[in-house]
Amino acid sequence: MTEPENHNLPGSLLQAILFAAEKHRDQRRKGADQAPYINHPIAVAEILWRVGGIRDEVTLQAAILHDTVEDTDTTPEELEELFGAEVCGVVMEATDDKSLPKAERKRLQVANAPHKSVRARAVKIADKISNLRDIVHTPPPDWSGTRIREYVLWSERVVAGLRGFHPALETAYDEALAEARLVCGIKS
Repeated sequence: MTEPENHNLPGSLLQAILFAAEKHRDQRRKGADQAPYINHPIAVAEILWRVGGIRDEVTLQAAILHDTVEDTDTTPEELEELFGAEVCGVVMEATDDKSLPKAERKRLQVANAPHKSVRARAVKIADKISNLRDIVHTPPPDWSGTRIREYVLWSERVVAGLRGFHPALETAYDEALAEARLVCGIKS
């Protein structure tokens, strides 16, 4: 899934970064280091670029914006107006419905994974890679070992449904998963 270079990419990507940074400005990650939240969507886009070789403007913008509807006051209409229907569509594919109970949202991520577009699959895999790395290196201080292990195993079920389109991202996920399993003492 390597796309041709897009000469508008730096401007469009910077626009998405600026928008996401403003939307996430008061948020911190759950990890022990309380990193600024914007570090996460930037890491997701960086994984897509460096590991996945993805240069598709829509996918990279969606990676930067993937948590804005779910975790801020951003509306789908706002995203569509500013970034277009394609970007909005990918973001919405990656967005959980926060009106549902957490257990149902997690179940739906597993159930819906095989039905995602290629762009949304890429964003979701990169998101899980970033989250696993964060959990291993700076786990949330209020998460028990059991909760961390449950997240690791759940992410594996989600990614199982996303596989089959991008070997490099899948390999990177497998490496992050192996490290998480080792650190958490989860046997294969």
